[in-house]
Amino acid sequence: MPKGQIRKALSGFYYVQDQDEKRYIQCRGRGVFRNRQISPLVGDFVDYEADNDLEGTITVVHERKNELVRPPISNIDQAILVFSAKQPDFHPLLLDRFLTAIESHFIKPVICLTKMDLLTEEEKERLQKYVADYEKIGYEVIPTFKGDPELAQRLMPVLEGKTSVLAGQSGVGKSTLLNTILPSLELKTDDISQALNRGKHTTRHVELIKVNNGLLADTPGFSSFDFETVEKEELSDCFPEFAERSGKCKFRECLHLNEPKCAIKAAVEANEIPAYRYKHYLKFLEEIMTRKPRYPND
Repeated sequence: MPKGQIRKALSGFYYVQDQDEKRYIQCRGRGVFRNRQISPLVGDFVDYEADNDLEGTITVVHERKNELVRPPISNIDQAILVFSAKQPDFHPLLLDRFLTAIESHFIKPVICLTKMDLLTEEEKERLQKYVADYEKIGYEVIPTFKGDPELAQRLMPVLEGKTSVLAGQSGVGKSTLLNTILPSLELKTDDISQALNRGKHTTRHVELIKVNNGLLADTPGFSSFDFETVEKEELSDCFPEFAERSGKCKFRECLHLNEPKCAIKAAVEANEIPAYRYKHYLKFLEEIMTRKPRYPND
């Protein structure tokens, strides 16, 4: 049975790139998927039955290594988190929310800071302290600005051979970033617009586009996160600098609140973990502990 990957979903159709990458097959999902509550996603590896050279039916959805609900996409290697240094101002709480949610899905985050040229020297110095903190944790941080001649050169190795999603709030410079990346495909401006479904009269959808031996998705609606699927015991694992120390806490399921001999609180007091990161952790923990319980039919 032929195999492939769903690269685009639109209006009930799934566009499957066959395993030889020679053609797209427009597929419907099997009716039985609905009964089993299986919903094919962009990024899924599938088996399909070909009705002819251009149409078919998806018969099997293979196991995913991860998936997101908003946007609906699966099998992601990394997320390029685009945040502006100014206009809108850099917001560490929001960045930590993105990072935590991405980590909870076992996706590698990469931080891209745009509009660096709008900062004063004093503001640059302040932001650089945050950059140093995130780099110390182990995150890759790519600072850039509009018209940056080296941006593509720095981004291409990051994208090579990976399935990546591009995420960020509106106004942070995502479009500029995309227009820097995609001309490397030698696409015309109209083709870029069409490839990303950015036409004025089209409905936004998720689509994987080939970039540098990898795949890239611009993600509509990917502007905020909640922690619906994260349990309170799992939250500290989404903070890498917490995860590497939590084994040293006295209690195995330490929540790093009021427990004695907590390695995380000790690291905060010793300035080994930034105080703002711990403060954000406590805020997210409170959200998780006070959220309404989920029910099977929700």
